[in-house]
Amino acid sequence: MSTFDDQKEKVRSGSGFIAALDQSGGSTPKALRSYGIGEDAWSNEEEMFDRVHEMRTRIITSPSFTGERILGAILFEGTMDRAIEGAPSAEYLWKERRIVPFLKVDKGLADVADGVQLMKPMPKLDDLLRRAVSKAVFGTKMRSVIKEANAAGIAAIVDQQFEVGKQIIGHGLVPILEPEVDIHCPDKAEAEAMLETAIRAHLGGLAADELIMLKLTLPEQDNLYRACLEHPNVLRVVALSGGYSREEANTRLTRNNGIVASFSRALVESLSAQQSDEEFDRGLDQAIESIFQASIT
Repeated sequence: MSTFDDQKEKVRSGSGFIAALDQSGGSTPKALRSYGIGEDAWSNEEEMFDRVHEMRTRIITSPSFTGERILGAILFEGTMDRAIEGAPSAEYLWKERRIVPFLKVDKGLADVADGVQLMKPMPKLDDLLRRAVSKAVFGTKMRSVIKEANAAGIAAIVDQQFEVGKQIIGHGLVPILEPEVDIHCPDKAEAEAMLETAIRAHLGGLAADELIMLKLTLPEQDNLYRACLEHPNVLRVVALSGGYSREEANTRLTRNNGIVASFSRALVESLSAQQSDEEFDRGLDQAIESIFQASIT
C-alpha cells in the first residue's frame, strides 16, 4: 500500500480526530497570548512565527500527541516549511507519530458581502500545492465564513469551496472544504439547512475519484449532515469548535454521530508556556482524551 493510500485509509476509517494547528499571521498573536506569550516576546513577524513554531513543536512532540487518538494535523505554511526534531514537519508527523499531515492554504477572508466572507484570491495556490506535495502533505484546508442565512451568499461560498477544491484535487491532494457557519449567526439553523442543501448539490457533480473532506460548524439540528457523511465522495466530515468551549463543543459533537473533531483553540485552551513539561503533557493528554471520546460516538 502506498503512503497516500495508507493515509487515506487512516483518515477514512480510523478512530480519533484532527488537530488544527494552523493559526496564521492574523490569528497568531491571539493564539500566543492565550498560550501566555505576549507581544514583547518578538520584534518582527519572523520571530513571532518562531515563537508559535516552538509552541506547536511542544504540542506535536508531547508523548500524548500520537496517531493512537489523532488522525491528522492541519499545519500553517510556515510550520510545513520548518522542521521538528530535525525532520520536515509533515514527514515527522507521519513517520514518527502516524498522524496524517494537512496544510491550510487559504489567505484569509474577504470583506462581508451577501452575509458571508468568501476566501481572498489565491493567485499562487498552484505553486503552494506543488510545494505541499513535495513535502509529503496529504491534504489541505481552506476556510470561509457564513454570517447569516443569505441564499446568494451561501451559494457563492459553496461554489468557491468546490471550485478551489477541484483545483487542489488536480494536484493529487485531498481538500478539506470549510464553509464555517458563525456560531453567532442570528439564524444559524436556517443557514445550516441552506448550506447542507448546497453541499449535497455540489457533491453530485464530483467524479467518482474526486475525494473531499468537509469541516463544518456543529449544527443546531443534530445529525444534519448525515447524508454528506455517507456520500461516497466524502472521505470524512469533521467539526470545528468555532468559539464554543471545549466542553460545549464536545457535548455537541457527541450528538452528531460519525462526525469527528477538528478543534484548534478548544484543543489548547488549557495549555500555557509557563507550565512545566509534566503539567503541559498532562493537560494536553486530558484535552486529547476528552475530544477523542467525543469523536468516537
